[in-house]
Amino acid sequence: MSSQSDSRQSDSTPDPSPEEVRPFVVPCATLDARAPLRWLRAGWRDVRAAPRLSLIFGAVIVLVSAGISLLAWTLGRFALLATLLSGFVFVAPLICVGLYCVSRALERGRTPTLADSFVLVRRVVGQAGVFALAQGVIVLLWSRAGMMIGAFFPIDESNANALWEFLAIGSAVGSIFAALTFAVAAFSLPMIADRDVDMITAAVSSVNAVLRNKRVMLLWAMIIVAMTAIGFATALLGLGILMPWLAYAAWHGYRETLDASGWPALE
Repeated sequence: MSSQSDSRQSDSTPDPSPEEVRPFVVPCATLDARAPLRWLRAGWRDVRAAPRLSLIFGAVIVLVSAGISLLAWTLGRFALLATLLSGFVFVAPLICVGLYCVSRALERGRTPTLADSFVLVRRVVGQAGVFALAQGVIVLLWSRAGMMIGAFFPIDESNANALWEFLAIGSAVGSIFAALTFAVAAFSLPMIADRDVDMITAAVSSVNAVLRNKRVMLLWAMIIVAMTAIGFATALLGLGILMPWLAYAAWHGYRETLDASGWPALE
């Protein structure tokens, strides 16, 4: 009698919803060393396929970068930090999402438009805000760590050993924060521009994918740093082309690395 009752209870148990069976992190692929070059080639194809939109977003990036540089030059380091926290840190993710929308449309065989980018930006503005807040906290902790290093290891220009010690410790601490920032941002923003997913899941999935592909992602980080340095070396003008190119490449990197098919696509 009890077995029949147990059988009826098990039959009446509702099936788990898709949300309940999804993994905590998005499954990721194992990348080969040529992956970043593939992303760059695919990103350049997107630049050539949508030159007008790429130049529009690139011009915005150049103007924002020039504004921050001007404030930093005029008002000093602390004003730069305040500007980053209050402005660019919150604007940059939205610019990136707009660029990802271009690659997303091209991948689906559609003609990308500025209006579609604005629609997608409005849909993900909340998640992008969470990302920006997290990055702002990292920047604050990074700055505080730098101040503490300066307090515990004061610079004595007459002592070469002390100077090298300060530079070594500062570089080590800075690299930790830079690596954390990169790991969180590598695939999270493209994912929220593609799927209906919360920012925490996207960020954790990004960090997991970076940790599982350390050598490849180190190469990708070096490429980003090198191209950004070239952009600054050209009086910021190069950023107008290089940053959209990198954003498109990052989109293709996300598509190759993370299998987010278990989450509904944004329409």
